[in-house]
Amino acid sequence: MASNKINILVIDDLHPCFFEQEGLQNFEITYLPNINPSEISKALENKHVLVVRTKVNVDAELCKYANLLQLVARAGSGVDNLDTNWLDSKGIEYINTPEANSQAVAEQALGMLLSLMANITKADKEVRNFIWDREGNRGDELEGKTIGIIGYGNTGSRFAKILSGFDVTILAYDKYKSGFGTKNIKETKMDAIFEKSNIVSLHIPLTDETKNLVNTNFINQFKKPIRLLNLSRGAVTNTKDVLAAIEAKKIIGFAADVLKNERINQLNNSEMAEFEKLRSLSNVVLTPHIGGWTHQSYQKISMSLASKITEFYTGQSTFEEGFKEAQIEDSS
Repeated sequence: MASNKINILVIDDLHPCFFEQEGLQNFEITYLPNINPSEISKALENKHVLVVRTKVNVDAELCKYANLLQLVARAGSGVDNLDTNWLDSKGIEYINTPEANSQAVAEQALGMLLSLMANITKADKEVRNFIWDREGNRGDELEGKTIGIIGYGNTGSRFAKILSGFDVTILAYDKYKSGFGTKNIKETKMDAIFEKSNIVSLHIPLTDETKNLVNTNFINQFKKPIRLLNLSRGAVTNTKDVLAAIEAKKIIGFAADVLKNERINQLNNSEMAEFEKLRSLSNVVLTPHIGGWTHQSYQKISMSLASKITEFYTGQSTFEEGFKEAQIEDSS
């Protein structure tokens, strides 16, 4: 006998708390975090909701058997692996959870920035190789610096809040927001960021508008050498142009938690050449897209997603503003 419940297909890993959230007992959940991507299309038959993280691109081909699909729920902050134009054309709604990992990304940004400023990654590698070079690792202090934040959504605003504890000037620009300036954070135009920034941090989604935004023309508008942080998406920066700017000392430090192609064992020749150059540079810090990936954000994302799915169908949110303090069991 067919179930009258809303059917949810989960194809990526979620924290167990997802299944424990109030209201989800009214849904039929199929949890297949290890499903082969080739099997997802057929599994979508008779499912109303698809929950996805990064395993696949959600498009017409993936959804060819999705006869009942009403909602795509993305566990994470971006929707760049969703064909939103196609979903819109089919009247299929989509949600994500940008608020759930904003603290994690902001803390990662601060860590990467301090690593650049104090040569922490470079010095650590040298000491492990019996090189004790104090002068070659003389650092630079944040105090007195001007930091330009491009994109003032969940992560950009959270990063600004963390930076407010330092004696720095914070300039923030968001093309699609206004009226967010505070005593410590100056809402500004890009011209001011180009003119005054010592440090620039990117917190913008990947869209047709932002793809390759950071290119030679963009970089050349800065009046001072900058340290550049990218914790958004790899394709927002043109890697070739960033490398040229590093060589020209227009960029004096680069930290990236993201790459254009994050399948690091499947790089084409040009991508491999760029990556080899990046990883050879001592003023570059690279991490494997872990900015939003903490024990706490893992739980927060799952809690938020469960609440938003429930709210979509019932109109009632089960989500507590600010999240409950994450209670993570010791798995050691």
